[in-house]
Amino acid sequence: MLIVGERINSSRKAIQPAIENRDVRLIQEIARQQEEAGAAYIDVNAGTFVSSEPEYLEWLVETVQEAVSVPLCIDSPNPEAAERGLRACRQVPLLNSITGEKKRMEEMIPLVKRYGCQVIALCLDETGIPDRAEERLQIAARMVEALEQEGIERDRVWVDPLIYPVSTGGHYGRVALETIRLVASHLPGVHTICGLSNISHGLPNRRLLNQAFLLMCMASGLEGVILDPLDRRMMSLLLAGEVLLGRDEFCSQYLAAHRAGKLEG
Repeated sequence: MLIVGERINSSRKAIQPAIENRDVRLIQEIARQQEEAGAAYIDVNAGTFVSSEPEYLEWLVETVQEAVSVPLCIDSPNPEAAERGLRACRQVPLLNSITGEKKRMEEMIPLVKRYGCQVIALCLDETGIPDRAEERLQIAARMVEALEQEGIERDRVWVDPLIYPVSTGGHYGRVALETIRLVASHLPGVHTICGLSNISHGLPNRRLLNQAFLLMCMASGLEGVILDPLDRRMMSLLLAGEVLLGRDEFCSQYLAAHRAGKLEG
């Protein structure tokens, strides 16, 4: 399971002032903690700084990669900010994201080609986010085709089914799970990834819902997840799920986490 650490995001209460004040120590410490907890990529997002996002995102990239050995996930819909971030990366990054919107693809696909990065593709287009899994699959298929036509291999593509809160519609969890299954079966070679936490928005005890949803997504074929790796219970469930799905050979990752005292039962 590919884990993208989500904590360095300017929408978080402690992170916005840290970015604004260029608090290198705090940003680097959060980055190191996420790597030590198991993140394969560190997400960097400065999206709340609308007018100065390119400058802040570039600063985040330069600051974070001084502290960690893992690559970064450049998280921005702004092509200027995304390019500033991608250009500053020392390792091959993950770009979050493109959509099925024609303008967004025209702006972002050249960046994917230029920097050789992997890319997250969101299942939405000019009409919005479809209510049915089959329609989300169709958008994903169009994006994969457009990327392949530009020479971008499908194994560099991570499809995000998009998660809506179940508090606004009880079917949204099922739609996301079915989208993951459809992408896995109809688009071989393409990966799936999602940010979990939106599923529980507006409800109490959100961690419980997020944890249950993670295991359901994994059983549906999810290959990557954007989450808080400092949530020990969530990470423990992820490792247990990998074992039970036969994706942890000889249970090696699970046993290593147990010996390190990282599992929370």
